[in-house]
Amino acid sequence: MPLTLVPTPIGHQDDFTLRGLEALRAATHIIVEERKESTRWLRAHGITKGSYETLNEHSTPDDLQELTALCREHEVALITDCGTPGFCDPGADLVRACRAAGIRVRALPGASSLMTLLSLSGERLDEFLFRGFLPVKTEEREPAWKALARENRAVVLLETPYRCKKWIQEAAQFHPDRRFLIALNLTQDNELVVEAKGRELPGKVPAEKAELIALMYPGAK
Repeated sequence: MPLTLVPTPIGHQDDFTLRGLEALRAATHIIVEERKESTRWLRAHGITKGSYETLNEHSTPDDLQELTALCREHEVALITDCGTPGFCDPGADLVRACRAAGIRVRALPGASSLMTLLSLSGERLDEFLFRGFLPVKTEEREPAWKALARENRAVVLLETPYRCKKWIQEAAQFHPDRRFLIALNLTQDNELVVEAKGRELPGKVPAEKAELIALMYPGAK
């Protein structure tokens, strides 16, 4: 049996693909990151049957082994809280384990905050660096910001709602002259997209919790 990776909406609940919904309805087991969040999406689309398993940062090696065995015997779909599973989330561990065990893995295309952001950039980017989340600890975070000053390619960064305000302040502090494209709550009714230099961001981006993805435009070469 294959493991099917099914992208979920990054904000607006209608952004499921038809193939994704079909795969979820056909699955006997659905592996989720957080049960409460995922079942909310699924119920909105009439998916209430099937067994739910959990895979997240708290899962143990034994949990991963059990899920791998499940994928061998059953029709299993893997989803994440939002976006594409296996990308910047623990789903990557299951993909690797299944492939090592000879279990087929198939991925369906769908919602992606990364591709959505790049399409909003107005730039034809032949290459970029995906930096993702910066370290949480201050002693590691500051050097990570400073290291980006040596990067001339466009850089994509992510931040959680809880550190969104801090991220904006740091961007202004460490890269005041670099141009940014900031997207908050993409595809949602309160979506906000702001393009500005780092020093301008605190005055243009609300100091509130929001899902943040940002593009730091290419630097001068």
